[in-house]
Amino acid sequence: YPTDTLLPGMKLGLDRKKNINKTLTSWASLNDPSSGSYVFAIENWKVSHGLLIKSGQLEFRTGRRYSNLVNITETEEEISHSLNTTTNVSYISLLQMAYTGSLQLTEFIGGEKQRLFYFPVDECDYYNTCGDNSYCNTSRKCECIAGFQLGGQYAVGLTKAEQRCVRKSQLSCHEKEFKKIRNMKLPDTQFIILETKVG
Repeated sequence: YPTDTLLPGMKLGLDRKKNINKTLTSWASLNDPSSGSYVFAIENWKVSHGLLIKSGQLEFRTGRRYSNLVNITETEEEISHSLNTTTNVSYISLLQMAYTGSLQLTEFIGGEKQRLFYFPVDECDYYNTCGDNSYCNTSRKCECIAGFQLGGQYAVGLTKAEQRCVRKSQLSCHEKEFKKIRNMKLPDTQFIILETKVG
């Protein structure tokens, strides 16, 4: 049962045989190891990602960079993420959920410390930061995807309303072309059927 740190050989995620979901929970503060506000959990959906949750609310979801650094197992028995194990005693890696709300993957090679992954990096890492049919660009600004434009409004709180991305034209079932969008996080896969072999 990991606390705030995952070491090589340990697994995060769902063990379906034992019905256990292993997560990382931050410390309450730098000097207080009791449970804090932040939890890093593995989503129990198709194509698993890590979810960073603060006080029960989803804050961030990991992307490809994280997925390339951990071992992901998705079988009938388990959905888990783990770190590489090695017999080299001068090398060790660890994944830690910090009390400040950041997820950090660190490696130690011969006493030297190097941070491989730090999350979240910026506002684009916030979960659904731009809303439906839009994306956060390299300038960290929200833009509508091709075929959509700003229009309509939806209420945000009681005093503010923001435009959202709506279709430029009605959806046509006769078109057989899909727009390829690179470097994007996959949408939530909890309620969809997903074909992972499509290239």
